[in-house]
Amino acid sequence: MKIDEKELTPARIVEELDRYVVGQKDAKRAVAVAIRNRWRRMQLSKDMRREVVPKNILLMGPTGVGKTEIARRIATLFDAPFTKVEATKFTEVGYVGRDVDSIVRDLVENAMGMVREQARERVRTKAREAAEERVLSYLVTSWQPGDPEVELFANGADGQPTMQDLAALRVKLRERLRAGALLDREVDVEVSDGAQALGNIFGEQAFAQTGMDLSKLFEQLNQGRGGPPQGSTKTRRMKVGEALEALQAEEAEKLVDDQNVAAEAIELVENSAIVFLDEIDKVAGRQGGSGPDVSREGVQRDLLPLIEGTTVTTRHGAVKTDHILFIGAGAFHVSKPSDLLPELQGRMPIRVRLDALTEHDFVRILTEPRNALTKQYAALMETEGVKLRFTEDGIAEMARVAASANTTHENIGARRLFTVLERVIDEVSFAGPDLKGQKIPIDEGYVRARVGDLLEDQDLGRYVL
Repeated sequence: MKIDEKELTPARIVEELDRYVVGQKDAKRAVAVAIRNRWRRMQLSKDMRREVVPKNILLMGPTGVGKTEIARRIATLFDAPFTKVEATKFTEVGYVGRDVDSIVRDLVENAMGMVREQARERVRTKAREAAEERVLSYLVTSWQPGDPEVELFANGADGQPTMQDLAALRVKLRERLRAGALLDREVDVEVSDGAQALGNIFGEQAFAQTGMDLSKLFEQLNQGRGGPPQGSTKTRRMKVGEALEALQAEEAEKLVDDQNVAAEAIELVENSAIVFLDEIDKVAGRQGGSGPDVSREGVQRDLLPLIEGTTVTTRHGAVKTDHILFIGAGAFHVSKPSDLLPELQGRMPIRVRLDALTEHDFVRILTEPRNALTKQYAALMETEGVKLRFTEDGIAEMARVAASANTTHENIGARRLFTVLERVIDEVSFAGPDLKGQKIPIDEGYVRARVGDLLEDQDLGRYVL
């Protein structure tokens, strides 16, 4: 159940984040305050609201410590449009690379999907009723005297059903349809055959980066060549259950106002969107540099207007970025935050350093979060009828192996747990269908037998872990 934003105090937000991310209290507090400030801003007068700008955040810490997860979870908690982008994917204008404005266009597309889904949900009942009526019309049209599904009389002079017969037939079919008795029956249905499919084939998302609506473009081209007009249909044979779903989606689209959706999506982006700029440390370069440093500084200069506040043109309308929350993140092993452009540093005033994960943290990560890996693997194997039981000593051993591997080899943080667990569960996962009904304890001995010796050979560990 969605929590009322008014009740999401900073302490409550941190509590919600604790369900998925272990430790990193400082980062959670910083994000919680930034998000709460958004709610506070919306309570102000319109004039004052325009003056309050978001306090963007810079998260500093090694890979795999939870930077991305914190940002992603906070966006999910507030149903906020969210996009994660790697700063290294962008290059200065004039070089080969993505345009930074595509960040905002991606946000708008995400928001459009969110708002459209909410709009569809609001009209779901009406759309279902309309779809049901259309299916009933197809069923009545295809009915023949003596139909085994619905035996009905035919009072017409020529042995054909009268209007009263057809009305009674429709009532009877509706009863059986709602009872689920006709879902497997096949029927010929007319469904929309718009130009959206062409957009999917040719990559509409790519064209969206330029502000073009590819679907409308293909519709205009098609009509210009004498093709069928917008809203043309084609006949497909499908089961009644499938037809209901297809027609419900079609009817919902008719009931949703595209202009209202676009306006609501833009407002949502302007006031609630979150951008996670990963690897921002890799575009940090001292001024006056040469070679790749020139492009790095150019990327920063291109990002600066976006973070300071500008207007970006999208195919759904103009979007102001003044109140979008930007969360920058990077390891900053080589470069330092001070290597960023002074203007960019000033636009990310909140700086938080995240702690490297310890063996104890790995134990907590394997047990405490709602989406803990041990719970995921146990649920996956449960589908095969195999019950995995992770013991305390088994979890402790996996945490020890992961921590040792991070010390011996490259430190990839909690991501190391994925490789350790995959190695531990490999045999059970492969033989799962043949182990139905068995209970398998994952204890210290079981873990050591499968990964214990890998740490002894550093070269081998490089490839396996």
